[in-house]
Amino acid sequence: MTQRNDSHCSEVAVVTHRDKLLFRKTQNPRSVGDHSLDRMSSSGPGSLMEESEPLLTRRSKGRRPNGHCTWSTHSLDSKAVEDFRRRLKYFFMNPCEKYRARGRKPWKLMLQILKIFIITLQLVSFGLSNEMVATFKEDNLMTFKHLFLKGFKDHWHGSYTLYTKADMYDHIYHIINRYNDLENLTIGNLAYEKVDGKYTPLFVCSLFYRNSTINLERDTFYIDPHIDEDCVSISPVQSLDNIYLAKKINFSLDFKRLVSVNINFTLKTINLQTVRHHELPDCYGFHIKIIFDNRAHSGRIKVGVENDVTIYECRDYNMRGNSGKIDYLLLMLDSLVILACVTSLILCLRSVVKGIQLQFESNIFFHAYFNKLVTWSERMEFVKGWYIFIIISDTLTITGSVLKIGIQTKFLTNYDVCSIVLGTATMLVWIGFIQYLGYFKKYNILILTLRAAFPNVIRFCCCAAMIYLGYCFCGWIVLGPHHDKFRTLDKVTECLFSLINGDDMFATFLNMRDKSYMVWLFSRVYLYTFTSLFIYMVLSLFIALITDTYETIKHHQKDGEPASLLHAFIAECQDQPESG
Repeated sequence: MTQRNDSHCSEVAVVTHRDKLLFRKTQNPRSVGDHSLDRMSSSGPGSLMEESEPLLTRRSKGRRPNGHCTWSTHSLDSKAVEDFRRRLKYFFMNPCEKYRARGRKPWKLMLQILKIFIITLQLVSFGLSNEMVATFKEDNLMTFKHLFLKGFKDHWHGSYTLYTKADMYDHIYHIINRYNDLENLTIGNLAYEKVDGKYTPLFVCSLFYRNSTINLERDTFYIDPHIDEDCVSISPVQSLDNIYLAKKINFSLDFKRLVSVNINFTLKTINLQTVRHHELPDCYGFHIKIIFDNRAHSGRIKVGVENDVTIYECRDYNMRGNSGKIDYLLLMLDSLVILACVTSLILCLRSVVKGIQLQFESNIFFHAYFNKLVTWSERMEFVKGWYIFIIISDTLTITGSVLKIGIQTKFLTNYDVCSIVLGTATMLVWIGFIQYLGYFKKYNILILTLRAAFPNVIRFCCCAAMIYLGYCFCGWIVLGPHHDKFRTLDKVTECLFSLINGDDMFATFLNMRDKSYMVWLFSRVYLYTFTSLFIYMVLSLFIALITDTYETIKHHQKDGEPASLLHAFIAECQDQPESG
């Protein structure tokens, strides 16, 4: 057994010596690696073993009684160890300490501060423009409802419904008549669409089952589920003498087979409110679809209006006081944002690559000099998550800025995608700046608490989600037929989440009073147990989990946090950053 342990220690010593040579070669490939190879070639193949004999002798003397070998610090190359320790300490310094140590200016810090201001300014300018677009769309949708839905009111919060055949025909004819006489009725800049010099017609399309025979007296029916579509086109008429043209059209509906009636037409307008902001107005195409929904065949036809908007550049324009087609100041701002984000992206990628390289060197170093492996948690400290955060933010900002330039130059019109990308990027930029506040101990408590509590919070949320989903499915299947807030699964999740936060609690209980006694009793047990469980237990445990982590972090900051192998090694360097 002793001979086996001796051979094991000698093998480890040889491997460790080779690792040292490998580590030195990574530090200085020519001066260390070539010199070692020259000595090996001149001394013969046995020179490596001869060099390792003194190291092996010293470590063999430090062998434990049970036969395992120990690692004496006297065998370490003190200069290489101290150089690498200082290198690690410099890597984990904050920008201010690096500036005091080497006079290196914190370019990434200054760039992030610049990015916050210019990206926020870019977002504000786009937000104001997007606000005008959204307001213009909503106002026109409300205009279309007043023009084409008979008897529509602004305060209408419920669904617009019809119950008789006469009302159905009356509303269809009303829409056709209003469409024909639109330019004499509207006070807005609405006009018909023209394609190749011809007006685009209005289409009245009825969707119905192919065959249907229903005999309610005998409780029998036959339905072919295939749906056919029959459309009637009506071109706009400009003469007032033809205002009742729709009544002359041979248009009839078989309500027993009817699934829905869709009325489609296109109108054009121009958004002139941007002129006040010295922006070139856009032309809009509104593709309007009025739906009479009879899919339920319950005697109640729901009426809805859908509006698909197309934004494009007007063909001919002449706006006085604006010599240019594009606001070049906004384009310069967008270009500056792209340039700053590209620079930030390159610097962060460079830092991530350097961290990965230093991670591998550290693993080789600790294995060569201490015969220890760096744990994965310690290795991940070299790849700073904040840099990954900034890289994602920069990528989104560049993409959003390109989309914004496309919108300003009228090549693109998708405001929604650009809003999502720019909004997310701006949020990440502001959150990413927290890393620089984290260099101050008094501001670092939030970051440390979130990072330490995150694993426990995820596990806790997974357990709580099982209970929450159970209540969601139960409420949907039991209370759905009797309560509007439980009618669909997404409404159930929203309702229960509101109950957890104490919102709309009385109205949820009140709407179940007129139901059957069994359902009423079940709803009371269901709602009381859910609110008691989640408000008094789950939320309290969740807050306690965060509070416990917060107290632990404060205790570590006061008494000193237990150091890992990596940080204990770095802490042995007592030199201050300004010592040089």
